[in-house]
Order: sequence, then C-alpha cells, then structure tokens
Amino acid sequence: MNKYRDFDNYLKEYPDENGYFGKYGGNYLDNPELIKAFNEYAEGYMTIAQSSQFIAELRRIRKDFQGRPTPLYHCQNLSNMLGRTQIYLKREDLNHSGAHKLNHCMGEGLLAKYMGKKKLIAETGAGQHGVALATAAAYFGLECDIYMGEVDIAKQAPNVTRMKLLGARVIPVSAGLKTLKEAVDAAFEAYSKEYKTAIYCIGTAAGPHPFPLMVRDFQQVIGDEARAQFIEQTGHLPDKVVACVGGGSNSIGTFVPFLADPVEIVGVEPGGRGEKLGDHAASVTYGSEGIMHGFNSIMLADENGEPAPVYSNASGLDYPAVGPEHAMLHDMNRIKYVTVSDEEAIEALFILSRKEGIIPAIESSHALAYAIREARKGKPESIIVTLSGRGDKDLDYVVEHYGYGENIKL
Repeated sequence: MNKYRDFDNYLKEYPDENGYFGKYGGNYLDNPELIKAFNEYAEGYMTIAQSSQFIAELRRIRKDFQGRPTPLYHCQNLSNMLGRTQIYLKREDLNHSGAHKLNHCMGEGLLAKYMGKKKLIAETGAGQHGVALATAAAYFGLECDIYMGEVDIAKQAPNVTRMKLLGARVIPVSAGLKTLKEAVDAAFEAYSKEYKTAIYCIGTAAGPHPFPLMVRDFQQVIGDEARAQFIEQTGHLPDKVVACVGGGSNSIGTFVPFLADPVEIVGVEPGGRGEKLGDHAASVTYGSEGIMHGFNSIMLADENGEPAPVYSNASGLDYPAVGPEHAMLHDMNRIKYVTVSDEEAIEALFILSRKEGIIPAIESSHALAYAIREARKGKPESIIVTLSGRGDKDLDYVVEHYGYGENIKL
C-alpha cells in the first residue's frame, strides 16, 4: 500500500467549508462584527479564486513584477564541503522585496481591490511581511498601516525604513513583550474598527478562516516551482524538502506540492536558547492544542492556558502558535518537525555567506542549519531548502551580537 496516495486529493479535502484542517483551524473570533467581516472576506476570496481574470492577472504580476519563477540553485561549493549530500536552495530571497511574503501580499492586495477596500492593515515581526504589504499597497494604490513590536522595530531597522519609503505607516506596539504576538493583537484591534473600508492581511498561514487557506494557496507557487525545477535539473525527486516554520507560510507553500510524493518533509522550528518555556518558539515540538488569535491549533501556553512568552533571534519566527494545516500534518505524521538553536542558525548564515556568496535571513538559516546537520552525516542524498528571505534586514543585528563569524570553521 502506498501511504502517499492518502494525499492525492489533499487540496480538495482540506480545509473543509468551515476552514478546518481536521480538528484545527476554524474561526473562533468573539466579535460579531469581525465574524461578519471575515465571512465576507472568505466569500470574496472563494469567488475570486475561481475567476480566470483574477488568476491571469496574478500570474502576470508574478512574472512581470515579482520576477517569478525564482531559481532553484545547487549549492555546489557547500555540498562539496559537506561531503556527499547535495543541497539546493529555492531562492525566495530573489523574489521582489527580498522574501516569499510578496507571494500572498500581492494576492491579498488584488482581493482588496476586488472587494472595493481602501486600506491594507497588517502586523509584522521580521519586517518582511510589512515590506511586502507596503509594496503591494503602493502597486495597487492603497493605504497601508503596519503594526510592529518595539523590540522588532529596533532589530529590523532597515525594513522599517523600507516600509516608510514605500508609503506605509509603521505603528509601534509597546504592550507585553513588544514582539510579533502583540503586533497581531494590535492589528486585530485596529481592523475591528476599520473593517468596512480596510482589509486585514495576516503575515502567515495562521489566523481565522480563510487566512490559512488563502496564504497556503498563494504560497504554493514556491513548492510548485521547486518540484518542477528539481525534476528538470536532476530527472528525479529530492530525498528531503526543508523549510523554517514560525506561523508557517513559506513552509506550507513549499510542502503541499510534495505531500503525495515519496519525499521526507521537514519543518524546522526555532529552538532559541533552550527548552525552557520562554526560551524558544517551537510550538509543534513543545506545545499543545489551544485557541489563539481566532483559530484552533498547537500553541505554547502558560500555566493559565494563555499564549506563552516566546523567543527567537529570528523575529519572523517568534510566534507562540503554528498554522492549523501544520498542526494537522504533524498529527498525520506526514511532516517531521525539528528544532534548530540560535547558534546553529547563525553558524549556517555565516557558512552560506562564505561558501556561496549568499547572505540568508536568520529565519531561513534555521532551515539551512538542519540541512547542514543532515549533510554532515555523509549520506548520498539531495535536500531542497527554501531560502525564504535575504539577510539584509539582519546585518546590523548579526554583527552586533555575533561579529563577522571569525570563529566559524569551514
């Protein structure tokens, strides 16, 4: 029996009409006005997603504006250094604006125009979602408000500058730990007051229905391209497909096209500085089922069942829950979830920079670190790593905290 056949009709089966991936997902918002707004959002998306005009316009945007398809790059120097394993990078860092985020932001901007909205509202952690949404807003002639924790504003100064240059209003969030979770809270509150004229654009494959569905659909271009490119280059499928997982947008977009293939799929979570609650953001590895930000999934919770404090040196990964589709695929044992520490990720960043002339984002470096870990075992296999973003945004932070990698052994 071929266990992968269970996924032959996967996209038709998940999510169901209420936005559930198995027991995860749904819409648990308690604000009647927001529920109405999200239902309108879902109806608008499900209608426009079937439109040939919408699909044709999105394809044109991806080709002419985003620069897709992005390359699948064989890291020959890195692979030779490590031994027998061949590592390939899906270069989302070469997607316009420097990360995978634009894949869903342009789709959401197009949907906003279709629905007659005037403003895009969002949160951002590492700033890449904020930059991508500000880019989309400029392209479609829309206003843009980006909520960002004060800690992340300090860490990601280059992206804050880019957002402002693109015309977005960056609104600091000073509550709680002043990071991604609090930025989401603030963006939700703002949207509840402006939903009649604005559209909320979450930055990951999480949140209430229809966000996990929409972001998955828009991000699936990553895996579709990577699968076809790898077969074209090698004549066969890879042994492993790897991507970093915070909320889970770049990873779910990478993974879904490979679900029915005999390929090992690995999601890499931020192990931070240790296993103690508050020292990491590895929701699947250490979390349990719970409801947060209007959806049911696997989350990190404190003793009161509330979202726990989280930490990662990658601002785009420090979220205390994972998208509901990831939670289901974990329970189905189709995707393996592992952790990589801060130090491992930084080592991978320096290694790739030195061996291939590519400076990755810290988020992406988590996935790369796992591939390097596996390659050091000496097996003759091939691994695709989604390089979800470039490291420009992290340079000041990396040099301040880790220097120039003088102690890294190549």
